[in-house]
Amino acid sequence: MEYKDYYKILGVDKKAAAADIKKAYRKLAVKYHPDKNPDDKLAEEKFKELNEAYEVLGDEEKRKKYDEFGENWKYYEQAGQNGGDFDWGRWRASQGGRQQQQQYEDMEGMFGESGQFSDFFEHLFGGGFRGRGQQGRPRSRRGADLQATMQVGLDDVYTGATKQIEVNGQKLNLKIKPGTYNGQVLRLKGKGRPGQNGAESGDLLIEIGIAPDARYELKGKDVYMDVPLDMYTAVLGGKLQVAVPGSPLQLTIPAGTDSGRLFRLKGKGLPAPEGSKDVAGDLYVKVMITVPKGLSEQEKELFAKLQELKK
Repeated sequence: MEYKDYYKILGVDKKAAAADIKKAYRKLAVKYHPDKNPDDKLAEEKFKELNEAYEVLGDEEKRKKYDEFGENWKYYEQAGQNGGDFDWGRWRASQGGRQQQQQYEDMEGMFGESGQFSDFFEHLFGGGFRGRGQQGRPRSRRGADLQATMQVGLDDVYTGATKQIEVNGQKLNLKIKPGTYNGQVLRLKGKGRPGQNGAESGDLLIEIGIAPDARYELKGKDVYMDVPLDMYTAVLGGKLQVAVPGSPLQLTIPAGTDSGRLFRLKGKGLPAPEGSKDVAGDLYVKVMITVPKGLSEQEKELFAKLQELKK
């Protein structure tokens, strides 16, 4: 059985930082996602392999255990490559020290539910695995957490919304509260992998991203937008209806407003999360004056008279 190099699968160095591992995983997961590669078995297998690699390298404790075990792979090979008959006493004796004893105690908890990983996982850490001295006693183990990402619209962040997602064939309703911020992680308790031997299931962790919108630009909690302004209102002043996220509002335009003028609406940016002490961001509206087109002869004459008056 071939040893799986998870660093090579994700294309990262063994000394890579957690952020670099996460970035590499996301990039490859998007590339090989089944939705982008329908009926492509190779892409499907690659996607599963990426998830398996990130399951380990994306978790600090699992990564540490994987690194320690990888360095001693030959000891397992010498044991005959049979998980059920592997002599853990020989492992501890050959390695020596308290660290390997602890490694023996924790080895089964390194990975998630049996049947979800490759033969490499199943052979070493599957549900039927037990070392000598365990006497076949089943161990209860909490299910592994699952991770996912979801993009929501800016309007959803302002007003709140309920989104439906599908995980392992199960449809779940996810509540997006007003003030949900970019990068926030929502936890759905008990929606991860099932626990073993009566233990509780893991959780589903969903990282929220605010989808790009051509109408707006986000800078932290502040929202920036460009709004067209007719020339007459710019000259004479008046009210301008602005379709801001959440609900429209009226902006008072002073007479003689120049194109490109920036209006600040305090507290109209991203709302503060419910129950937090944070304050809402601000909304910045830049007005861009539009020149009237398709003028009638009479309108042109009036503009000509205005031009004469200004001389």
